[in-house]
Amino acid sequence: MMHKAPSLVDLCVQVAIDNVRYLGDVGETDYHLLERILSHCTIDQLIHIENCTEGRDLSPVTDKLWKRFYKQQFGVESTNIVVERMRQKKVTFQWRKLYEAKLQEREEATQKSLDRIRKRYQEEDAKRQRRQVQLCTKVPPSSKKRSFYGGVAAANIYNTKSGLMKKAKIEFVNSREVKNIAAMKNKVVHKNQSFSSPGKRVVTSSLASSSTSSSKLIKPAQNRFPRF
Repeated sequence: MMHKAPSLVDLCVQVAIDNVRYLGDVGETDYHLLERILSHCTIDQLIHIENCTEGRDLSPVTDKLWKRFYKQQFGVESTNIVVERMRQKKVTFQWRKLYEAKLQEREEATQKSLDRIRKRYQEEDAKRQRRQVQLCTKVPPSSKKRSFYGGVAAANIYNTKSGLMKKAKIEFVNSREVKNIAAMKNKVVHKNQSFSSPGKRVVTSSLASSSTSSSKLIKPAQNRFPRF
């Protein structure tokens, strides 16, 4: 069978379809030709052609294309809801306007969700910072000498520890328990001294009395023997 040769119009339409990304103002092109050409456009290409075309409304051709884009982007159920609402209210809107309104509504909802999530993260971060323990230790001025265990930082730690030990030692010495123990020790020492001094006098007096009595006993014994 012999294939029918394409007409000049068909060849022009095919060339337009192949180069649809370069189309702008379509001028006075017939609607039935535009239906064949514009059906191959993407959303951005269709917006560009409609915005570039001056003095002509392309909605009789592009309206059903926008309805198809709406259904692809937002689903069949959402499209049916829009159709039913327009039927109930007995109004008609261009599907490009409906598509742009729905897209803006979704973007606003997405932005609100992002704002809520960002705010929640900020609140959680603030709570976490309030729960953190902040150490406010007064560190003595660091010296320029370096130590074997980490230089200036190690010296600062050592000085801080020594200061804390001195403070603890002073508080311990001045505590009530240490003062009570010292007072008890002083009382015991005074008692020992008072008991030891009278004891010495008693011993010396007893020794003196014993020596006197012994001398008295010895003298009469010497008188018993006759002298020659």
